[in-house]
Amino acid sequence: MSEYLLIKLSQVISFSADKLIKLVHSLKTGVENKREKKMSNILDGINQRTQLVGKNRLELLMFRLEDGELYGINVFKVREVIRCPSLTTVHSAHSVVRGVATIRNCTLSVIDLGLAIQGPAIDQENESYVIITEFNRSIQGFMVSSVEHIVNLKWEDIRLPPAGTDTDSYINAVTSVDGKLIQLVDVEHVLTEVVGAPEMVSSDITESVCIEKNQVRHVLVVDDSKVARNQISKALEQIGVECTTFNDGALALAQLKSWAREDIPVSNRIAMVISDIEMPEMDGYTLTSEIRRDPSLKDLYVLLHSSLSGIFNETMVKKVGANRFIPKFSADELVKEILPIIQKSTLSGSEAA
Repeated sequence: MSEYLLIKLSQVISFSADKLIKLVHSLKTGVENKREKKMSNILDGINQRTQLVGKNRLELLMFRLEDGELYGINVFKVREVIRCPSLTTVHSAHSVVRGVATIRNCTLSVIDLGLAIQGPAIDQENESYVIITEFNRSIQGFMVSSVEHIVNLKWEDIRLPPAGTDTDSYINAVTSVDGKLIQLVDVEHVLTEVVGAPEMVSSDITESVCIEKNQVRHVLVVDDSKVARNQISKALEQIGVECTTFNDGALALAQLKSWAREDIPVSNRIAMVISDIEMPEMDGYTLTSEIRRDPSLKDLYVLLHSSLSGIFNETMVKKVGANRFIPKFSADELVKEILPIIQKSTLSGSEAA
């Protein structure tokens, strides 16, 4: 009898162990499948957004501030959106910084976007959100009242603010969705005011610059942000390089085509094009693609200079045919990038003349 019980008991133990192994395997497989599915979704998202390159399209994350108005930010700048966590106050911080938080082992400043654009402060107690962003070589959070949804738009539907708008406005573009006005916040402007952006080129660089009198000292700069245009112009001024500036790609392309119709080669007018990516009417990717399609412009050197950073850029730069990409903003890095190109294109221009 006892031997019988022992046999039965061993069978039960054996059965339970087998079942446990199968259960663990099932759970492990389920977790792996979820991870694979999550990774697949991420990759699908990357591929989907990469398909927007050169098609003059963008995705906007819409949100609201305390004034109830609709605002937007390019999804490429957004890492994630979270409920506002508890914040640690930093008394020496800028007045629009509500505090700091540690998110996924990353300590970042949380900026009250309402205050930052000179509106009412965000009510932190009323289930506010933080849009965690990455641009200008920096990660930071923007506190907003609520988050709506993502919309897919054409850049040609994005307009510059109406004439008469304050030149120091924090809104650099507007559009509409379902009859509702959406204002695109110039978050680069906001970040520059909070943390600053050195515009001085290092003396060891300026002192070593050698540009001959007969060389072209001119570049075309395209950027919808007045702050960015000023930063670039001031940096290039310090090495004796002049800029022609435009605030959207469509206007810049029209000027390039106008120059191309004249007797003077475009390469004798400008050494290169420095273009932002996010711009109303025509983005930097589409501008680059159009330059490459035009026989009289296709050899121009195009440097994409954007606040956008991340895993998409290498693929995008190759896809549209830009020569280089550098993130904003480092005066030294910008100057180091353009000097060899200016000198090279100038020499070929002099030989052609």
